[in-house]
Amino acid sequence: MTETTLAFARPDGLVETAHPVQMAFMAPRLQGDFYPDEGRLKLSLWGCGQMANIFVEAWDGPFVHAPNRLVAGACAVHVAQTAPVLLLRGARLKAVRPARRCAWWGRLTTPEKVRREGARRMATTPWGVTIVETRADGDIVIAAGASRAEAERGLALSAAEIIAECAAHVARCDILPSAGPLMRSMAVQSAHASLSSIRRAEDGRFLGLAAGQAYSAPTRTYYRDGYWTLQALLFLEPQVVRDQIDLLATGIQPDGEAPSGVILTGPKQGEEWERFRVNSAEYKMEHLRSTDWWSDHFDSPLFFILTIGDYVRVTGDVTALSDHWKTVEAIFRRYQGFDLYSTGLAVKPRHDRDWADNVYRHGYVAYDVGLWIGALDVIATQGAALDAALAGEARALAEKARANLDEAMLTPDGWYQDYGLKGEFVEDHLTLDSLTLLRFDAVSSERARTVLGHAERLLETRNNDRQPYGDWGVMCAWPPFRRPADTRAKSAFAYRYHNGADWPYLSGLYAEQRLKFGLDGWDYPLTRWWRTSLENGWIGSVEYFSPPFARGSLLQGWTGMHAAAILEHRATIEAAIAAGRVAD
Repeated sequence: MTETTLAFARPDGLVETAHPVQMAFMAPRLQGDFYPDEGRLKLSLWGCGQMANIFVEAWDGPFVHAPNRLVAGACAVHVAQTAPVLLLRGARLKAVRPARRCAWWGRLTTPEKVRREGARRMATTPWGVTIVETRADGDIVIAAGASRAEAERGLALSAAEIIAECAAHVARCDILPSAGPLMRSMAVQSAHASLSSIRRAEDGRFLGLAAGQAYSAPTRTYYRDGYWTLQALLFLEPQVVRDQIDLLATGIQPDGEAPSGVILTGPKQGEEWERFRVNSAEYKMEHLRSTDWWSDHFDSPLFFILTIGDYVRVTGDVTALSDHWKTVEAIFRRYQGFDLYSTGLAVKPRHDRDWADNVYRHGYVAYDVGLWIGALDVIATQGAALDAALAGEARALAEKARANLDEAMLTPDGWYQDYGLKGEFVEDHLTLDSLTLLRFDAVSSERARTVLGHAERLLETRNNDRQPYGDWGVMCAWPPFRRPADTRAKSAFAYRYHNGADWPYLSGLYAEQRLKFGLDGWDYPLTRWWRTSLENGWIGSVEYFSPPFARGSLLQGWTGMHAAAILEHRATIEAAIAAGRVAD
């Protein structure tokens, strides 16, 4: 740690700060931010949107941070799990203000005056209610709901029950207690990112995996983000993965096309979003249907098949495939149509609709080709009992793709191109997202180890002195994009966003592949992003970051990939910890 480090990992897996930093929290219904230096609590509800701002007197440190919990001496925040309610202990209430709109795109409303009912203050909006109750012992209990009945269910919990539910969640996130402070606290936060993504409706039914706290209005769940988020849930909550499959199936069109995500708004937020969508030319063009979040994403249908494949592999529940076989077949037929050169390799049109949504990738895109080959393998191996002919087609196409992969996409440097077509234009820099080719066994073990060696040398900033910022993380791409016309928005800047930032979920994928192929050095991508977070006082799994630019959002679900790597390779990791081979 440097002298300017703002946060410190503790041996118990928690994090301590001397100065106040933002606390992001997320539970099945309730989510928000607490700013202890301002005494401001910002509340939102899944499916409804922004609910209220509650103000208390500012808190002093030191502060101890845990998933959905903050303790500062006699003051504390505890967030419950079974109802949308939290406890403020040791706080002095100053004001309650209802939100004026459900999201930035919602219409401004004239808020109702906050009502008092004895020890309660009621903040009502057209889309829900927040109740702030000051109890006899001085505790403040805050519940929100799409209806008053939902909020009342939260208020029915005692302070002890709220504290116990929060503590149980913290304990559940502690998946690597044998590790030192840095890795143990990282594992806690990564598991929290994945587990807290599980969201519920007012009646308790599953309502999608959240991409992150900042990706909630309109309420939606993603094919891509959800896939990486649920890798840890395959071990921790497999039934949720099954529910996610069924939910994502509703967003796939008969021809196999799928949006980036499926919109899951409650009625009031849904009305507001639909009004905004149809009256905004830009949004109407990109979100073609009322349930679509960014229609026609190239990677989404493939992630649907891969999610089914992972779930069946882990649980043995083949109904996840049989129930959606017709949808899988439609996706297969759609992507056969992208095999423009009869190589078995899907050709992506020139648009910005896959993971790199600030880049107009086209041609043979390593990331998408890896997903395609992985999806073919699912159909070929798990679908044989359902449709032997289709499974045979998929197997033959996968064999052709593997046979043509190196000639079409291998660069002279020994890694796979980002995108393009030889003879036209090829962006040949090295990217972390190209490791989908390794994850789905599209290349030989020998080739995989070669690619991982290049990633260690070029993408790990500790080894690359040609980038100017020292040792700060694992870049998602190096060198920056060669053709500026292929980038837009944040990715137009070198080292920013898709153009070289550290995306912790991709660092998790990289660590996973080093573990899979028996290579040392997996602890660097597992922990370097978290060390940077601590140095900057970012508590919660950050979306992306790079030294010259602002970070992305906190509490990002797919950062659970680190927890997934730990759970998948626990024996290897614990043996290395026991032998003292993991730096901390």
